[in-house]
Amino acid sequence: MIESLQHLPPAAGTHSLLAERFTDLAPPLTARQAAVESMRCLYCHDAPCARACPTGIDVAGFIRNIREQNIDGAAYGILKQNIFGGACARVCPTEILCEDACVRNDDSEGQPVKIGLLQRYATDHARFDCHPFQRAAATGKTVAVVGAGPAGLACAHRLAMLGHEVVVFEAQGKPGGLNEYGIAKYKLPGDFAQREIDFLLAIGGIEIRYGQALGADLHLPDLQARYDAVFLGLGLGASRRLGLAGEDAPGLMTAVDYIATLRQAADLAALPLPRRAIVIGAGNTAIDMAVQLKRLGAQDVTLVYRRGVEAMSATGHEIDIAKAAQVRMLTWAAPLAVLLDEGGKVRGMRFEETRIEDGRLVGTGATVEIAADAVFKAIGQGLDTASLFDPPARALADDAGRIRVDARFRTALPGVYAGGDCIAPGQDLTVQAVQHGKLAAMAIDHDIQSTEAAWRT
Repeated sequence: MIESLQHLPPAAGTHSLLAERFTDLAPPLTARQAAVESMRCLYCHDAPCARACPTGIDVAGFIRNIREQNIDGAAYGILKQNIFGGACARVCPTEILCEDACVRNDDSEGQPVKIGLLQRYATDHARFDCHPFQRAAATGKTVAVVGAGPAGLACAHRLAMLGHEVVVFEAQGKPGGLNEYGIAKYKLPGDFAQREIDFLLAIGGIEIRYGQALGADLHLPDLQARYDAVFLGLGLGASRRLGLAGEDAPGLMTAVDYIATLRQAADLAALPLPRRAIVIGAGNTAIDMAVQLKRLGAQDVTLVYRRGVEAMSATGHEIDIAKAAQVRMLTWAAPLAVLLDEGGKVRGMRFEETRIEDGRLVGTGATVEIAADAVFKAIGQGLDTASLFDPPARALADDAGRIRVDARFRTALPGVYAGGDCIAPGQDLTVQAVQHGKLAAMAIDHDIQSTEAAWRT
């Protein structure tokens, strides 16, 4: 996956030494800290924090349970709404969601209740005597889910709870999607993502088949014919291109591919590592890429964005992480040319300085060159068009390259639903994908049960 960097030397140090740099970003709360923090919550009626949560977790309720030392009850309340509550406690941008809405989040208080850390405390310390979710009576219906990412697995879990059988088709060799392959290693360290999925699958009624990609091994008309409904949780697997000469030269690759390889690496010391690197982008993936390069030992990492810091899609919290890691940031600079050495390998990039003129981003004509051994693109992902290869599937995508759905996550094809990053642009967050999958499952259940009832009458 990272053949483009094989000419570079490996990261310095041993695997164990490097692994120490990829432990949890924030230390967990102790029992005492969790107790004290839970007492700061005012347990608001119609709490704004709960309204700000995409999955509708009863935040005040689970925090009250922590205060009362009912940890299993707290975890159950979280997981009932968000089966990926453990991962979301670590990766969710709580600073712009629940914690931003917290009534304690004002100048007099200094900071909101640490909702994310309390959620992590509850899910990490729950000790259920048996699986907390039981399946309803079998319906005799089977649903196909394409994609074992957060949206697909959340959909599968809720369908299983409702009594349906679920077959999940996954192109990769492991489930988890973004949580397994796309999140910074210091956010979901170790095997946490797989342990969370093992818990999810323990409800039963869910089968996962690997090495199955829509448009290649799977065809949508066949799935429609064989299953009572189909849910597409395809994610966004195609990286956008810069459109510059030399874009395929050794030393230039997509950030998500390097992040995926890093997360799966058995030996971090074997990863090729540039001494000087450029990361192009302004989102959380760009931040993840830049920070992880620094943690691996890169000396000079520059993140470049064509607009100003205020326009970056990365949260302020993420930007602070990059600054703490000593990532340099160059704003108001757009990629202009890939610079190659005599051997055709990347030696840097030329950027054109930009500005806003009459409401539009324009180049100024002034340029700046940055030397680098490698350049990583984090300029966004798109839907892999190969997934919609089948003629009926081609009608699903809109002009922006995402799948169109209605308010109940139904696509234009009968019996086909979709959710997660592959549908109309939203916040592109794990927590949002989980909610899509959950709501789509409830819509699928309603529709196939209604169809069955109508047929019987």
